[in-house]
Amino acid sequence: MNKLTLGIDTGGTYTDGVLLDPASGEIKGKAKAFTTREDLSIGIRECIDNLGSDELSKVGLVALSTTLATNAVVEGKGCRVGLVLIGHEAIGNVPAHMTAVVSGGHNVHGQEQAELDLAALSEALTNMKGKVEAIAVSGYLSIRNPEHELIARKLVQELLDLPVICAHQLTTELGFQERTVTACLNARLLTVIAELLMSVRTVLKERGILAPMMVVKGDGSLMSEEVAREKPIETILSGPAASIVGAAFLTESEHALVLDMGGTTTDLAVLEDGRPRLKKEGAVVGGWRTRVEAAAISTFGLGGDSYIQVSADSKLQIGPKRVWPVSVMAARYPYLTRELMEVNPQGVILNGQPVDSWFLLKPPIDLNSLSKQELEIIHALQDGPHNIFTLAERTGIHEGFLPMGGLEDSQIAGRISFTPTDTLHALKRFTAWDVEAATACAHILAKRMKLDTEEFLLAILQRVKDTLSIDILQSLITYEGREINLEKNEGAGLFLERFLSGAAKGRFGVQVNLDLPIVAIGAPVKSYLPPVGQAFHTDLLIPTHAEVANAVGAAVGKVVETIHFVIRPGAKTGFIIHAPWGMEGFVDLEEAENYALEKTRGIILENVYRSGARAPEIVTDKEEVYIETPLGKVFIETRFALTAIGRPYWGE
Repeated sequence: MNKLTLGIDTGGTYTDGVLLDPASGEIKGKAKAFTTREDLSIGIRECIDNLGSDELSKVGLVALSTTLATNAVVEGKGCRVGLVLIGHEAIGNVPAHMTAVVSGGHNVHGQEQAELDLAALSEALTNMKGKVEAIAVSGYLSIRNPEHELIARKLVQELLDLPVICAHQLTTELGFQERTVTACLNARLLTVIAELLMSVRTVLKERGILAPMMVVKGDGSLMSEEVAREKPIETILSGPAASIVGAAFLTESEHALVLDMGGTTTDLAVLEDGRPRLKKEGAVVGGWRTRVEAAAISTFGLGGDSYIQVSADSKLQIGPKRVWPVSVMAARYPYLTRELMEVNPQGVILNGQPVDSWFLLKPPIDLNSLSKQELEIIHALQDGPHNIFTLAERTGIHEGFLPMGGLEDSQIAGRISFTPTDTLHALKRFTAWDVEAATACAHILAKRMKLDTEEFLLAILQRVKDTLSIDILQSLITYEGREINLEKNEGAGLFLERFLSGAAKGRFGVQVNLDLPIVAIGAPVKSYLPPVGQAFHTDLLIPTHAEVANAVGAAVGKVVETIHFVIRPGAKTGFIIHAPWGMEGFVDLEEAENYALEKTRGIILENVYRSGARAPEIVTDKEEVYIETPLGKVFIETRFALTAIGRPYWGE
């Protein structure tokens, strides 16, 4: 019996699922469901059920990509972390609940700069007992010698019954502050990812799926459930990374610009040799600069569910806020269409517009923290969503002054309004949900802009096309290492205007030729991307199954593990190996290399098997570093990177 892979991607708006035959590459089923951010397992359960497949018993592997870690970091969620710094204070803010600094650490040669103060360390850990839920340990230059971190970890295990993570376990890159932040965030995410994996495992068991589960990392590769529980920080940006892998698989592209347009955002990345280009300096998430090696992705606040607003002075704005499309919600609650028919197009709404409606997302935890007016609004929404004018009538509060901001920020109430998805419904180019409600909103907003409805809708399509074009240019500028903000740079504005208009003004016009094809994935791209491809004079590839490419990427991912080590001349004589397992000295360079390579191969094979691979291939990269001096070249160090790549193991 051929085993199947179940790929699941939980995006900001939708959860996608595919059933894939890994032997043939055939996609045997696909489905979508709304992502339920308050409990991702609900959306995953619905997505699996929407597959409607009788072949779930054939699933031999489940691969999950998730936004949970990224969202948790951005929102400051996770467990309380106690941070132990060895040999140096934090250089900036750190995401820890409690922090202690003790003497110790090493220098760049891996030599002890000060003795580890075990008494101070014991006192600090005792003080943290009962106040934190996980411990992060970060020693100064521990990548040159992790000895003090390892001693501290052992002491944590003896004194506290808590999970502990050391910075050198997560990265071998320089940067004390970034390594420290990475260790703290990993510790913070331990319970977050553990709860998700437990929830997903429960859903799979309910559906009779007992296969191994793997999770997509931020570089697009896979790791086992066991490793994901230990290193949840590596799931940062896993969703966008999965989309790049899926795009490469569906189009068989080796080099391309991948554009993934979802409900909330558009992600852009460059595909090199069939894999996403990696951001070697580490991902930045929620303002925290980490040392997590993830795909180099540019994210922009434009998606199918972006909030389309027309201000009182007839200005059009699209995004970056995400709302619930009126066509989707009116399909569930048909009375919303009737309410929209009674809207005053010129009404003035505080922080909103006349077509806005609201619904209860979740019940408030603390009623005492809400004002009387907020409680009245919650009561008025108990029977379902309502337009802002209906809500005003029900509460007796003027529609212009309903205090919705706090309820929205606390995710008690959700905003329903007009979006690009509704634009396509009003144009009858996409009719999965309620066309009448979308059209009613379009009429109202068109009047506010003093346009007829079709002119208004075409203006939105033009704005989306222009925004995507600017986003592509901005991502390519970032890709080349330039720091130019196109929308804020006055000089760039002249060229942008002429590029977007497609016509010459004055004595010249601007044409941009992209030397990569654009691979567009995501549900809305067929409607928006063709004119973008034409503007860049390049091929546009929209593959079959583009709407579930993220889930495909999860299903076809490989297991990749990499270990770096460095061999440098000793301070006095011989050569020193600086590796994740420790620091060791040798008299002879060749002997040091052979020993380190053999030991690293053993460790990386153990790691890649734990990550879920079978029959891995090991690739060794070696770089010798010299500097020029008046006396000739002087050897500085030899850098090694061993990478093991293997297909995931399918359950038997």
